[in-house]
Amino acid sequence: MTEHYEVRITEHAEEAMHVIARYIAFELLDPQAAMNLLYNLRDRIRKLSEMPQRIKPINEEPWGSEGMRKVLVHNYYVYFWIDEDNCLVQVTDVIYHGRDQKDQLKNMPLQ
Repeated sequence: MTEHYEVRITEHAEEAMHVIARYIAFELLDPQAAMNLLYNLRDRIRKLSEMPQRIKPINEEPWGSEGMRKVLVHNYYVYFWIDEDNCLVQVTDVIYHGRDQKDQLKNMPLQ
Protein backbone atom coordinates (compact mmCIF):
# COMPACT_ATOMS: atom_id res chain seq x y z
CA MET A 1 0.00 0.00 0.00
CA THR A 2 1.27 3.45 -0.91
CA GLU A 3 1.67 5.96 1.88
CA HIS A 4 -0.50 9.03 1.68
CA TYR A 5 1.25 12.35 2.35
CA GLU A 6 -0.35 15.45 3.77
CA VAL A 7 0.25 18.38 1.42
CA ARG A 8 0.73 21.86 2.84
CA ILE A 9 1.17 25.07 0.89
CA THR A 10 3.19 27.84 2.53
CA GLU A 11 1.85 31.38 2.65
CA HIS A 12 4.63 32.38 0.26
CA ALA A 13 3.57 29.77 -2.33
CA GLU A 14 -0.09 30.64 -1.89
CA GLU A 15 0.68 34.33 -2.47
CA ALA A 16 2.82 33.47 -5.51
CA MET A 17 -0.13 31.63 -7.08
CA HIS A 18 -2.45 34.56 -6.45
CA VAL A 19 0.03 37.08 -7.88
CA ILE A 20 0.33 34.95 -11.02
CA ALA A 21 -3.45 34.64 -11.34
CA ARG A 22 -3.99 38.38 -10.83
CA TYR A 23 -1.38 39.14 -13.49
CA ILE A 24 -3.06 36.84 -16.01
CA ALA A 25 -6.56 38.07 -15.15
CA PHE A 26 -5.91 41.82 -15.01
CA GLU A 27 -2.75 42.49 -17.02
CA LEU A 28 -3.27 39.93 -19.75
CA LEU A 29 -7.05 40.38 -19.48
CA ASP A 30 -7.80 36.68 -19.42
CA PRO A 31 -9.63 35.81 -16.19
CA GLN A 32 -10.68 32.40 -17.49
CA ALA A 33 -7.04 31.44 -18.15
CA ALA A 34 -6.16 32.63 -14.64
CA MET A 35 -8.88 30.45 -13.11
CA ASN A 36 -7.82 27.46 -15.23
CA LEU A 37 -4.20 27.86 -14.19
CA LEU A 38 -5.11 28.05 -10.49
CA TYR A 39 -7.24 24.93 -10.89
CA ASN A 40 -4.39 23.07 -12.65
CA LEU A 41 -1.81 24.18 -10.08
CA ARG A 42 -4.00 23.07 -7.16
CA ASP A 43 -4.84 19.79 -8.88
CA ARG A 44 -1.16 18.96 -9.49
CA ILE A 45 -0.24 20.01 -5.95
CA ARG A 46 -2.98 17.77 -4.55
CA LYS A 47 -1.53 14.83 -6.53
CA LEU A 48 1.76 15.22 -4.65
CA SER A 49 0.04 13.40 -1.80
CA GLU A 50 0.83 10.10 -3.51
CA MET A 51 4.39 9.02 -4.28
CA PRO A 52 6.02 12.47 -4.28
CA GLN A 53 9.42 10.72 -4.33
CA ARG A 54 8.91 9.84 -8.00
CA ILE A 55 10.02 13.41 -8.74
CA LYS A 56 13.78 13.69 -8.40
CA PRO A 57 15.53 16.45 -6.42
CA ILE A 58 16.48 19.54 -8.42
CA ASN A 59 20.00 20.16 -9.74
CA GLU A 60 20.36 23.68 -8.32
CA GLU A 61 22.48 23.77 -5.19
CA PRO A 62 22.31 23.93 -2.26
CA TRP A 63 18.58 23.13 -2.59
CA GLY A 64 18.98 19.87 -4.49
CA SER A 65 21.16 18.23 -1.87
CA GLU A 66 18.57 19.28 0.71
CA GLY A 67 15.93 17.33 -1.22
CA MET A 68 13.99 20.14 -2.88
CA ARG A 69 12.01 19.02 -5.91
CA LYS A 70 9.99 20.74 -8.61
CA VAL A 71 7.20 19.81 -10.93
CA LEU A 72 6.22 21.74 -14.06
CA VAL A 73 2.61 22.87 -14.38
CA HIS A 74 2.12 24.65 -17.70
CA ASN A 75 4.79 27.39 -17.56
CA TYR A 76 5.30 27.33 -13.78
CA TYR A 77 7.50 25.29 -11.49
CA VAL A 78 5.98 24.17 -8.21
CA TYR A 79 8.79 23.70 -5.65
CA PHE A 80 8.37 21.36 -2.69
CA TRP A 81 10.14 19.40 0.06
CA ILE A 82 9.24 15.98 1.40
CA ASP A 83 9.29 15.32 5.15
CA GLU A 84 9.37 11.51 5.19
CA ASP A 85 9.22 11.25 8.99
CA ASN A 86 5.89 13.08 9.12
CA CYS A 87 4.52 12.00 5.70
CA LEU A 88 4.33 15.64 4.68
CA VAL A 89 4.86 17.49 1.41
CA GLN A 90 5.55 21.21 1.85
CA VAL A 91 4.98 23.37 -1.26
CA THR A 92 7.24 26.39 -0.86
CA ASP A 93 7.01 28.37 -4.11
CA VAL A 94 5.53 28.65 -7.59
CA ILE A 95 7.82 30.35 -10.11
CA TYR A 96 7.41 31.16 -13.81
CA HIS A 97 9.74 28.85 -15.77
CA GLY A 98 11.28 31.75 -17.72
CA ARG A 99 12.68 33.43 -14.63
CA ASP A 100 16.16 32.86 -13.22
CA GLN A 101 15.34 29.93 -10.93
CA LYS A 102 18.46 30.20 -8.75
CA ASP A 103 17.81 33.89 -8.18
CA GLN A 104 14.18 33.22 -7.27
CA LEU A 105 15.09 30.34 -4.96
CA LYS A 106 17.46 32.57 -3.00
CA ASN A 107 14.45 34.70 -2.00
CA MET A 108 12.20 31.79 -1.12
CA PRO A 109 11.38 31.29 2.55
CA LEU A 110 11.69 27.65 3.54
CA GLN A 111 8.49 27.55 5.59
